[in-house]
Amino acid sequence: MSKKWPFMINYKDQLNPEQYRVVTEADGPCLVLAGAGSGKTRTLIFRVAYLIEMGVKPENILLVTFTNKAAKEMLERVEKYLGYAPKGLWGGTFHHVGNLLLRKYADRLGYDRNFNILDQDDSVSLVKSAMDELALNVKGQNFPKPSVVQSMISYARNTNGEVRETVENYYGYPDFIAQKIEDVAFVYEKKKKTANVMDFDDILVNWMRLLEQAPDVKERLARQFEYILVDEYQDTNYIQAEVVRQLSSFHNNVLVVGDDSQSIYSFRAADVKNILQFPKLFPQAKIYKIETNYRSTPQILELANESIAHNADQFAKKLRAERTGETLPKLFAARDDHQQAMLVVKRIMELYRDGHDYTDMAVLYRATYQAAEIQLELSKQNIPYVVRGGMRYFEQAHIKDVLAYLKVLANSKDEIAWKRILFMADGIGPRKAELIWSVISKNSGPRPLDELGARGDKTAPTAPDSGDMPLPELNLKGQAGVSWQKIVDAFKYLQTLDLKKSGAMADAVEYILENGYETYLKNAYENYKDRLDDLSQLVNFVALYGDLEKLLADVTLSEDFGGTHEHDKKAVVLSTIHQAKGLEWAVVFIIGLRDGHFPHHKSLDNPRELEEERRLFYVAATRAKNELNLLYPIRSFSYKYGEQYAKPSMFIREIGKTRYTEVGRESVGERDESEEVIYVD
Repeated sequence: MSKKWPFMINYKDQLNPEQYRVVTEADGPCLVLAGAGSGKTRTLIFRVAYLIEMGVKPENILLVTFTNKAAKEMLERVEKYLGYAPKGLWGGTFHHVGNLLLRKYADRLGYDRNFNILDQDDSVSLVKSAMDELALNVKGQNFPKPSVVQSMISYARNTNGEVRETVENYYGYPDFIAQKIEDVAFVYEKKKKTANVMDFDDILVNWMRLLEQAPDVKERLARQFEYILVDEYQDTNYIQAEVVRQLSSFHNNVLVVGDDSQSIYSFRAADVKNILQFPKLFPQAKIYKIETNYRSTPQILELANESIAHNADQFAKKLRAERTGETLPKLFAARDDHQQAMLVVKRIMELYRDGHDYTDMAVLYRATYQAAEIQLELSKQNIPYVVRGGMRYFEQAHIKDVLAYLKVLANSKDEIAWKRILFMADGIGPRKAELIWSVISKNSGPRPLDELGARGDKTAPTAPDSGDMPLPELNLKGQAGVSWQKIVDAFKYLQTLDLKKSGAMADAVEYILENGYETYLKNAYENYKDRLDDLSQLVNFVALYGDLEKLLADVTLSEDFGGTHEHDKKAVVLSTIHQAKGLEWAVVFIIGLRDGHFPHHKSLDNPRELEEERRLFYVAATRAKNELNLLYPIRSFSYKYGEQYAKPSMFIREIGKTRYTEVGRESVGERDESEEVIYVD
């Protein structure tokens, strides 16, 4: 690089010593390990500006980010610091840059350059067309829906895996289903090529194929991009990392910024090995560490540092606080989920009275179901909240599906609940659902459900032999008739339950799950395992009620009050930890830190999964600026196993007790059954 004086920017004044070294020295392959709250974005921006001021032409710089918003903000800040717009600078997401390049070279892969890009809905529609061609989209086949098939094909491609193996091993489908989905993937690819279209995955896959199959294009691009900078490198998948490797093959000036301790997106095909093995892939790589944290107090960082140190597969680093603080994080032992929610809401109300905005506070959790009690309690106290990046617990489709059955039991004239149930059934579309509803709505006796259908299902436990009770207006044949009879039989059993009896509502929900809904869930949703966890918690939740009307009233209260919209800044934030990455709040509550729940019990036998769970805890803790509250319920109720007691999460137990203040219990070690448990009032 030729120096271009004078510099517009005084880099030493703008950067700390760690950042300054990266900005001014990072030629060749460089790995920048930037801890949480350490100013990695600032470092990248100034590195780009520095290269331009040193005489590198903007068109020879490639800056790759993970969101269009991040790219736009970075390029705007580069322009602000330089005082002019560096025209020709390549900046954007992997998909954005890949699309621009494929517009020039798609013909080398057998596409026309005017190819169209399929959005998510278009992709699912084309998968559905492929399934139709293979006669795999027939009602009643018990085959995954097109949206689920599309997501499985997508995951396989982004992990560079075989479709059949991915479907069988990662998603848990039997081999004959996996083979059929592989057939769908083959037809889907053919259809895309014929139509001259690419889906989102093709943008990356075809970019990689272009570099592999067209050596002259690879050389031209590798020569052009003299400097390559990649943000959030820990979140890259196999294809993205391979593209970076190929493009940097000539100049070898590749700078990747990331934090292996914040790699938490393996379910999206991100591979932490990309960042961990960067020094092996680039043997001459220099490693820089940016460990000065501007966000959190020393006490919060010391807890986070000690936790993540238990991961074996990582780069050693330690965040250091730039600011001061005096308060240790607090560990609250709550009696149960309900008291955990009360403790959180009580503290939120105290903070609000002391002048803190609701928007300064966040409640974080590993899984959506853990927020159900919090949402109910916030609603009861009329505290506005927003669920970031998702729906409130009781508004989720799978929860509403199951609750629809309970709503019909409470009020058999509920048209919305009835149609929700009918639309899930094979062979029943809008026309037949309307026909069925027109008949149901005419039955006005004291027990109108008794008027439904024909003989009850004799296999249902304790189902009464109610005799033939035909509805002459209905003449459903084929799959619609079969599905309708299943619905009738289900309600005949559900009506035998005394819903005022303890546990009866849990019996009802379990019966719904076991008699068709769990199969529907697996075939309808890609993340059905997470949704099944939600429904398992719903079983435990409804078991606490002996009054169906009160249950449904509380659910409605949660849906209609307290909740607000994403854009409302006067609200407490509720978020999964995955959705919270990259954000910060003055006060953070991490709930559900009990054994078997966080880390998830299924990760305990898999060291790689367990380490990702610990990274998840690390990410959650480092969202807090001033106050970190850790909560776990000592006691929980399981409908299947009864009352259960639990220790705090292993992530708490493996941290020294000097890192936090215990509230509500004298010890968080092994529980002695004879020990008196001390609770928070």
